[in-house]
Amino acid sequence: MLAINGEKPDKLPASIHQWQPYHLEKHMGGRSDLEAFQMVGLDAQIQHSEKIELNTPYWRDEAKQVDNSLDHRITLHTIHTPEGTLTYKTEGDRKTTWITEHLIKRDGDIHLIKKYMPVPSLKLESIAKKYDKVGDSGILRGFVWGDQAGCLQHAACLYNISDLIIATFDKPDWVHELLQILLDKKLQFIDSMRGAKFDLVETGGGAGSSTVISPNIFKEFCLPYDEQMHKALHNLEFKVTYHTCGGTLGIEELIIATGADVSETLTPPSVGGNQEPWEFKHKVGDRMAIIGGLDQFNILTSGSEKTIREKVFELFDKVGKNGGYICSASDHFFETPVDNLIVFAKAAQECIYL
Repeated sequence: MLAINGEKPDKLPASIHQWQPYHLEKHMGGRSDLEAFQMVGLDAQIQHSEKIELNTPYWRDEAKQVDNSLDHRITLHTIHTPEGTLTYKTEGDRKTTWITEHLIKRDGDIHLIKKYMPVPSLKLESIAKKYDKVGDSGILRGFVWGDQAGCLQHAACLYNISDLIIATFDKPDWVHELLQILLDKKLQFIDSMRGAKFDLVETGGGAGSSTVISPNIFKEFCLPYDEQMHKALHNLEFKVTYHTCGGTLGIEELIIATGADVSETLTPPSVGGNQEPWEFKHKVGDRMAIIGGLDQFNILTSGSEKTIREKVFELFDKVGKNGGYICSASDHFFETPVDNLIVFAKAAQECIYL
Protein backbone atom coordinates (compact mmCIF):
# COMPACT_ATOMS: atom_id res chain seq x y z
CA MET A 1 0.00 0.00 0.00
CA LEU A 2 2.97 2.32 0.56
CA ALA A 3 4.01 1.73 -3.05
CA ILE A 4 0.45 2.37 -4.28
CA ASN A 5 0.52 5.66 -2.36
CA GLY A 6 3.74 6.63 -4.14
CA GLU A 7 5.96 6.00 -1.13
CA LYS A 8 8.91 3.74 -0.32
CA PRO A 9 8.21 0.49 1.53
CA ASP A 10 10.99 -1.50 3.21
CA LYS A 11 11.66 -3.56 0.07
CA LEU A 12 10.53 -3.73 -3.53
CA PRO A 13 7.03 -5.26 -3.68
CA ALA A 14 6.88 -8.12 -6.19
CA SER A 15 3.76 -9.72 -7.57
CA ILE A 16 1.91 -10.97 -10.63
CA HIS A 17 -1.14 -9.36 -12.15
CA GLN A 18 -3.54 -12.26 -11.68
CA TRP A 19 -3.11 -15.99 -11.15
CA GLN A 20 -4.76 -18.08 -13.84
CA PRO A 21 -6.74 -21.23 -12.89
CA TYR A 22 -4.82 -23.21 -15.56
CA HIS A 23 -1.46 -22.46 -13.91
CA LEU A 24 -2.79 -23.06 -10.41
CA GLU A 25 -4.07 -26.49 -11.41
CA LYS A 26 -1.14 -27.62 -13.56
CA HIS A 27 1.86 -26.09 -11.76
CA MET A 28 0.72 -25.16 -8.25
CA GLY A 29 -0.93 -28.39 -7.14
CA GLY A 30 -4.43 -26.95 -7.24
CA ARG A 31 -3.69 -24.30 -4.64
CA SER A 32 -5.76 -21.16 -4.39
CA ASP A 33 -4.32 -17.91 -5.69
CA LEU A 34 -3.54 -16.71 -2.14
CA GLU A 35 -1.85 -20.02 -1.26
CA ALA A 36 0.19 -19.83 -4.47
CA PHE A 37 1.44 -16.32 -3.65
CA GLN A 38 2.41 -17.45 -0.16
CA MET A 39 4.12 -20.60 -1.47
CA VAL A 40 6.52 -18.76 -3.80
CA GLY A 41 7.04 -15.70 -1.57
CA LEU A 42 5.40 -13.05 -3.76
CA ASP A 43 3.19 -10.23 -2.49
CA ALA A 44 -0.41 -11.19 -3.18
CA GLN A 45 -2.70 -9.29 -5.51
CA ILE A 46 -6.02 -11.09 -5.11
CA GLN A 47 -8.74 -10.19 -7.59
CA HIS A 48 -12.17 -10.43 -6.03
CA SER A 49 -14.59 -12.25 -8.27
CA GLU A 50 -18.05 -13.58 -7.70
CA LYS A 51 -20.70 -15.18 -9.87
CA ILE A 52 -23.01 -12.40 -10.96
CA GLU A 53 -26.54 -13.31 -11.99
CA LEU A 54 -27.65 -11.13 -14.89
CA ASN A 55 -30.90 -12.85 -15.82
CA THR A 56 -34.13 -10.95 -15.23
CA PRO A 57 -37.64 -11.31 -16.70
CA TYR A 58 -36.58 -8.67 -19.25
CA TRP A 59 -33.01 -9.88 -19.99
CA ARG A 60 -32.82 -13.66 -20.16
CA ASP A 61 -29.53 -15.18 -21.32
CA GLU A 62 -29.86 -18.75 -22.61
CA ALA A 63 -26.48 -20.44 -23.04
CA LYS A 64 -26.20 -23.45 -25.37
CA GLN A 65 -23.05 -25.58 -25.36
CA VAL A 66 -22.22 -26.22 -29.00
CA ASP A 67 -18.97 -27.98 -28.03
CA ASN A 68 -18.10 -28.79 -24.42
CA SER A 69 -14.61 -30.25 -24.92
CA LEU A 70 -11.89 -28.83 -22.66
CA ASP A 71 -9.72 -27.74 -25.57
CA HIS A 72 -12.45 -26.25 -27.73
CA ARG A 73 -15.45 -24.97 -25.81
CA ILE A 74 -18.07 -23.20 -27.91
CA THR A 75 -21.02 -21.49 -26.22
CA LEU A 76 -23.83 -19.73 -28.05
CA HIS A 77 -25.75 -17.17 -25.99
CA THR A 78 -29.23 -15.98 -26.91
CA ILE A 79 -30.54 -13.04 -24.91
CA HIS A 80 -34.30 -12.54 -24.87
CA THR A 81 -35.78 -9.09 -24.26
CA PRO A 82 -39.37 -7.82 -24.65
CA GLU A 83 -38.34 -6.03 -27.86
CA GLY A 84 -36.14 -8.58 -29.57
CA THR A 85 -33.26 -11.03 -29.18
CA LEU A 86 -29.50 -10.58 -29.16
CA THR A 87 -26.88 -13.26 -29.69
CA TYR A 88 -23.18 -13.68 -29.05
CA LYS A 89 -20.75 -16.60 -29.08
CA THR A 90 -17.63 -17.45 -27.08
CA GLU A 91 -14.94 -20.08 -27.58
CA GLY A 92 -12.31 -21.28 -25.17
CA ASP A 93 -9.73 -23.83 -24.16
CA ARG A 94 -8.09 -24.89 -20.90
CA LYS A 95 -6.35 -21.54 -20.59
CA THR A 96 -8.82 -18.82 -21.49
CA THR A 97 -12.03 -17.77 -23.26
CA TRP A 98 -12.54 -15.34 -26.13
CA ILE A 99 -15.42 -13.79 -28.07
CA THR A 100 -16.03 -15.00 -31.63
CA GLU A 101 -19.40 -13.35 -32.27
CA HIS A 102 -20.20 -9.95 -30.79
CA LEU A 103 -23.48 -8.98 -29.20
CA ILE A 104 -24.11 -5.74 -31.13
CA LYS A 105 -24.91 -6.39 -34.78
CA ARG A 106 -27.23 -3.47 -35.58
CA ASP A 107 -27.00 0.13 -34.42
CA GLY A 108 -30.35 -0.14 -32.68
CA ASP A 109 -29.17 -3.02 -30.48
CA ILE A 110 -27.65 -0.53 -28.07
CA HIS A 111 -31.15 0.64 -27.13
CA LEU A 112 -31.96 -2.89 -25.94
CA ILE A 113 -28.80 -2.77 -23.85
CA LYS A 114 -29.77 0.60 -22.42
CA LYS A 115 -33.32 -0.40 -21.59
CA TYR A 116 -32.97 -4.00 -20.45
CA MET A 117 -29.37 -5.01 -19.57
CA PRO A 118 -29.39 -5.36 -15.76
CA VAL A 119 -26.70 -4.06 -13.44
CA PRO A 120 -25.65 -6.33 -10.56
CA SER A 121 -24.80 -5.29 -7.00
CA LEU A 122 -21.85 -6.45 -4.94
CA LYS A 123 -22.15 -8.69 -1.90
CA LEU A 124 -20.17 -6.72 0.67
CA GLU A 125 -20.09 -9.50 3.28
CA SER A 126 -18.16 -11.90 1.02
CA ILE A 127 -15.72 -9.13 0.12
CA ALA A 128 -15.05 -8.38 3.79
CA LYS A 129 -14.34 -12.06 4.47
CA LYS A 130 -11.89 -12.27 1.58
CA TYR A 131 -10.20 -9.02 2.67
CA ASP A 132 -9.64 -10.43 6.14
CA LYS A 133 -8.32 -13.70 4.68
CA VAL A 134 -5.73 -11.87 2.54
CA GLY A 135 -4.62 -9.89 5.59
CA ASP A 136 -0.99 -8.80 5.44
CA SER A 137 -0.15 -11.17 2.59
CA GLY A 138 -1.04 -8.50 0.05
CA ILE A 139 -3.96 -6.52 -1.31
CA LEU A 140 -7.52 -7.24 -2.40
CA ARG A 141 -8.38 -5.78 -5.78
CA GLY A 142 -11.87 -4.87 -6.93
CA PHE A 143 -13.45 -4.35 -10.31
CA VAL A 144 -16.00 -2.22 -12.09
CA TRP A 145 -18.76 -4.38 -13.58
CA GLY A 146 -18.65 -5.27 -17.26
CA ASP A 147 -16.82 -7.48 -19.74
CA GLN A 148 -14.06 -4.92 -19.22
CA ALA A 149 -13.96 -2.13 -16.65
CA GLY A 150 -13.41 0.80 -19.03
CA CYS A 151 -16.31 1.96 -21.20
CA LEU A 152 -14.49 1.74 -24.55
CA GLN A 153 -12.96 -1.54 -23.51
CA HIS A 154 -16.40 -2.91 -22.55
CA ALA A 155 -17.77 -1.67 -25.87
CA ALA A 156 -15.03 -3.58 -27.69
CA CYS A 157 -16.36 -6.81 -26.14
CA LEU A 158 -19.85 -6.03 -27.46
CA TYR A 159 -18.83 -4.75 -30.91
CA ASN A 160 -15.81 -5.79 -32.98
CA ILE A 161 -12.89 -3.50 -32.15
CA SER A 162 -11.93 -2.87 -35.79
CA ASP A 163 -15.50 -1.83 -36.57
CA LEU A 164 -15.60 0.24 -33.39
CA ILE A 165 -12.50 2.17 -34.41
CA ILE A 166 -14.00 2.86 -37.85
CA ALA A 167 -17.24 3.94 -36.15
CA THR A 168 -15.37 6.62 -34.17
CA PHE A 169 -14.87 8.31 -37.55
CA ASP A 170 -18.04 7.32 -39.44
CA LYS A 171 -20.64 7.56 -36.65
CA PRO A 172 -19.01 9.13 -33.57
CA ASP A 173 -22.37 10.13 -32.06
CA TRP A 174 -23.43 6.48 -32.02
CA VAL A 175 -20.17 5.47 -30.30
CA HIS A 176 -20.63 8.20 -27.69
CA GLU A 177 -24.21 7.04 -27.12
CA LEU A 178 -23.01 3.47 -26.53
CA LEU A 179 -20.25 4.64 -24.19
CA GLN A 180 -22.69 6.79 -22.21
CA ILE A 181 -25.05 3.83 -21.83
CA LEU A 182 -22.22 1.74 -20.43
CA LEU A 183 -20.98 4.57 -18.20
CA ASP A 184 -24.42 5.07 -16.68
CA LYS A 185 -24.59 1.39 -15.80
CA LYS A 186 -21.06 1.37 -14.40
CA LEU A 187 -21.80 4.38 -12.22
CA GLN A 188 -24.86 2.55 -10.93
CA PHE A 189 -22.64 -0.43 -10.10
CA ILE A 190 -20.02 1.78 -8.43
CA ASP A 191 -22.71 3.07 -6.11
CA SER A 192 -23.21 -0.53 -4.91
CA MET A 193 -19.48 -0.67 -4.05
CA ARG A 194 -19.92 1.76 -1.17
CA GLY A 195 -18.30 0.19 1.89
CA ALA A 196 -16.49 -2.59 -0.02
CA LYS A 197 -13.10 -3.39 1.50
CA PHE A 198 -10.99 -3.07 -1.63
CA ASP A 199 -7.38 -1.87 -1.48
CA LEU A 200 -7.35 -1.08 -5.20
CA VAL A 201 -9.99 -0.97 -7.95
CA GLU A 202 -9.03 -1.74 -11.55
CA THR A 203 -10.42 0.16 -14.55
CA GLY A 204 -9.37 0.47 -18.18
CA GLY A 205 -8.55 -2.46 -20.44
CA GLY A 206 -6.56 -3.54 -23.45
CA ALA A 207 -8.65 -1.78 -26.09
CA GLY A 208 -7.46 1.56 -24.68
CA SER A 209 -3.83 0.71 -25.34
CA SER A 210 -1.93 2.87 -27.83
CA THR A 211 -1.07 -0.33 -29.69
CA VAL A 212 -4.79 -0.53 -30.50
CA ILE A 213 -6.11 3.05 -30.73
CA SER A 214 -4.54 6.44 -31.40
CA PRO A 215 -4.02 9.11 -28.73
CA ASN A 216 -6.75 11.18 -30.39
CA ILE A 217 -9.29 8.35 -30.09
CA PHE A 218 -8.22 7.83 -26.47
CA LYS A 219 -8.69 11.53 -25.74
CA GLU A 220 -12.22 11.64 -27.17
CA PHE A 221 -13.58 8.16 -26.44
CA CYS A 222 -11.76 7.00 -23.29
CA LEU A 223 -10.76 10.01 -21.23
CA PRO A 224 -14.17 11.67 -20.59
CA TYR A 225 -15.76 8.41 -19.44
CA ASP A 226 -12.77 7.20 -17.43
CA GLU A 227 -12.57 10.55 -15.64
CA GLN A 228 -16.17 10.22 -14.47
CA MET A 229 -15.67 6.65 -13.26
CA HIS A 230 -12.50 7.54 -11.38
CA LYS A 231 -14.18 10.53 -9.76
CA ALA A 232 -17.04 8.30 -8.58
CA LEU A 233 -14.57 5.73 -7.20
CA HIS A 234 -12.54 8.44 -5.45
CA ASN A 235 -15.73 9.79 -3.90
CA LEU A 236 -16.02 6.37 -2.23
CA GLU A 237 -12.35 6.65 -1.19
CA PHE A 238 -11.06 3.87 -3.45
CA LYS A 239 -7.60 3.90 -5.00
CA VAL A 240 -7.78 3.37 -8.77
CA THR A 241 -5.38 1.52 -11.05
CA TYR A 242 -5.72 2.09 -14.81
CA HIS A 243 -4.97 -0.97 -16.93
CA THR A 244 -3.49 -0.70 -20.42
CA CYS A 245 -2.28 -4.23 -21.23
CA GLY A 246 -0.22 -3.12 -24.19
CA GLY A 247 1.06 0.27 -25.28
CA THR A 248 1.34 3.54 -23.36
CA LEU A 249 3.47 5.52 -25.81
CA GLY A 250 1.80 8.82 -26.66
CA ILE A 251 -0.95 8.56 -24.04
CA GLU A 252 1.10 9.09 -20.88
CA GLU A 253 -0.42 12.49 -20.08
CA LEU A 254 -3.90 11.22 -20.96
CA ILE A 255 -3.55 8.34 -18.50
CA ILE A 256 -2.62 10.84 -15.81
CA ALA A 257 -5.56 13.04 -16.85
CA THR A 258 -8.01 10.19 -16.11
CA GLY A 259 -7.26 10.82 -12.44
CA ALA A 260 -6.05 7.27 -11.78
CA ASP A 261 -3.70 6.72 -8.85
CA VAL A 262 -1.78 3.87 -10.51
CA SER A 263 -0.91 2.81 -14.07
CA GLU A 264 -0.38 -0.82 -15.09
CA THR A 265 0.98 -3.11 -16.52
CA LEU A 266 3.97 -1.42 -18.21
CA THR A 267 4.17 -4.05 -20.95
CA PRO A 268 7.72 -4.00 -22.40
CA PRO A 269 8.33 -4.18 -26.18
CA SER A 270 9.49 -7.79 -25.86
CA VAL A 271 5.86 -8.82 -25.23
CA GLY A 272 4.03 -6.32 -27.41
CA GLY A 273 4.32 -2.98 -25.62
CA ASN A 274 5.69 0.13 -27.30
CA GLN A 275 8.09 1.54 -24.73
CA GLU A 276 10.25 0.31 -21.89
CA PRO A 277 8.87 0.65 -18.35
CA TRP A 278 11.56 3.14 -17.37
CA GLU A 279 10.70 5.32 -20.35
CA PHE A 280 7.12 5.54 -19.12
CA LYS A 281 8.36 6.19 -15.58
CA HIS A 282 10.58 9.04 -16.80
CA LYS A 283 7.56 10.74 -18.40
CA VAL A 284 5.07 10.36 -15.53
CA GLY A 285 7.61 10.91 -12.76
CA ASP A 286 6.08 10.81 -9.29
CA ARG A 287 2.59 11.82 -10.43
CA MET A 288 1.27 8.28 -10.17
CA ALA A 289 2.37 4.89 -8.90
CA ILE A 290 3.05 2.11 -11.40
CA ILE A 291 2.70 -1.69 -11.44
CA GLY A 292 4.23 -4.18 -13.86
CA GLY A 293 7.15 -4.14 -16.27
CA LEU A 294 8.42 -7.74 -16.07
CA ASP A 295 8.26 -9.75 -19.31
CA GLN A 296 6.25 -12.80 -18.23
CA PHE A 297 7.33 -14.99 -21.14
CA ASN A 298 10.90 -14.29 -22.28
CA ILE A 299 12.12 -13.49 -18.76
CA LEU A 300 9.89 -15.01 -16.10
CA THR A 301 8.96 -18.21 -17.97
CA SER A 302 11.97 -18.90 -20.22
CA GLY A 303 14.74 -16.93 -18.54
CA SER A 304 17.57 -18.35 -16.47
CA GLU A 305 17.95 -17.56 -12.78
CA LYS A 306 20.64 -15.04 -13.70
CA THR A 307 18.42 -13.37 -16.32
CA ILE A 308 15.45 -13.08 -13.96
CA ARG A 309 17.56 -11.61 -11.16
CA GLU A 310 19.25 -9.11 -13.48
CA LYS A 311 15.93 -7.90 -14.86
CA VAL A 312 14.43 -7.44 -11.38
CA PHE A 313 17.48 -5.43 -10.31
CA GLU A 314 17.30 -3.36 -13.50
CA LEU A 315 13.61 -2.57 -12.94
CA PHE A 316 14.33 -1.62 -9.33
CA ASP A 317 17.13 0.71 -10.39
CA LYS A 318 15.44 2.30 -13.41
CA VAL A 319 11.80 2.30 -12.33
CA GLY A 320 11.47 1.72 -8.62
CA LYS A 321 14.39 3.38 -6.88
CA ASN A 322 12.27 6.35 -5.72
CA GLY A 323 9.34 4.20 -4.59
CA GLY A 324 5.81 4.11 -5.93
CA TYR A 325 6.49 0.88 -7.82
CA ILE A 326 5.29 -2.72 -7.63
CA CYS A 327 7.42 -5.01 -9.79
CA SER A 328 5.03 -7.41 -11.46
CA ALA A 329 4.62 -9.66 -14.45
CA SER A 330 3.12 -7.49 -17.17
CA ASP A 331 0.23 -9.89 -17.79
CA HIS A 332 -0.93 -13.49 -17.59
CA PHE A 333 1.29 -16.55 -17.94
CA PHE A 334 0.46 -20.23 -18.22
CA GLU A 335 3.59 -22.41 -18.15
CA THR A 336 5.95 -20.49 -15.85
CA PRO A 337 8.03 -22.85 -13.66
CA VAL A 338 7.48 -22.53 -9.92
CA ASP A 339 11.24 -22.21 -9.34
CA ASN A 340 11.35 -19.13 -11.57
CA LEU A 341 8.63 -17.47 -9.51
CA ILE A 342 10.63 -18.17 -6.35
CA VAL A 343 13.74 -16.65 -7.97
CA PHE A 344 11.70 -13.56 -8.85
CA ALA A 345 10.44 -13.21 -5.28
CA LYS A 346 13.87 -13.66 -3.72
CA ALA A 347 15.48 -11.14 -6.08
CA ALA A 348 12.87 -8.52 -5.16
CA GLN A 349 13.50 -9.15 -1.46
CA GLU A 350 17.10 -8.13 -2.04
CA CYS A 351 16.00 -4.75 -3.42
CA ILE A 352 15.99 -2.78 -0.18
CA TYR A 353 14.99 0.86 0.30
CA LEU A 354 17.43 2.68 2.56
